[in-house]
Amino acid sequence: MRSRRVQPTLPLELPMFKRLVLIAAALLIAPIAFADQSDAKKEQTVVEIAAANPDFSTLVAAVQAAGLAETLSGAGPFTVFAPTNAAFAKLPAGTVENLLKPENKDQLVAILTYHVVPGKVMAADVVGLTSAPTVNGKTLTVDASDGVKINGSTVTATDIVGSNGVIHVIDTVILP
Repeated sequence: MRSRRVQPTLPLELPMFKRLVLIAAALLIAPIAFADQSDAKKEQTVVEIAAANPDFSTLVAAVQAAGLAETLSGAGPFTVFAPTNAAFAKLPAGTVENLLKPENKDQLVAILTYHVVPGKVMAADVVGLTSAPTVNGKTLTVDASDGVKINGSTVTATDIVGSNGVIHVIDTVILP
């Protein structure tokens, strides 16, 4: 008599078991993989963005001398009209060096906070404004009739977004 072979049920169950193991492994590994990527893509603050750009080295030095780096690294949101090194170079000779002296800290703070508007004001919002209140309590004049000018300073780049605000680059230091 010929015996009939009976297939064990294990091979049929094994693929399902393998699938479950793979799914469980994927569920366990995925959060770790995505956590690493989210840390790599973490947004920088407006201060970190400026510090990473060599065109803002004078501004960063001034922010540090004024003791504003920690404040501008805070939650915000802030809109910073950031003058470039070339903008600072337009000031009369010795002005920047004089402002960076400890005895002129109050004047430096007044100038720098005149470049900061509370809130996150994107370029699309700026063009609809005629003025904007600054952190130092004074008001900036906004002219969007031919490009965008802030107190006569031309906005040359916009919407550099950070985790706590936005930077718009200007070509001239604006004075209160």
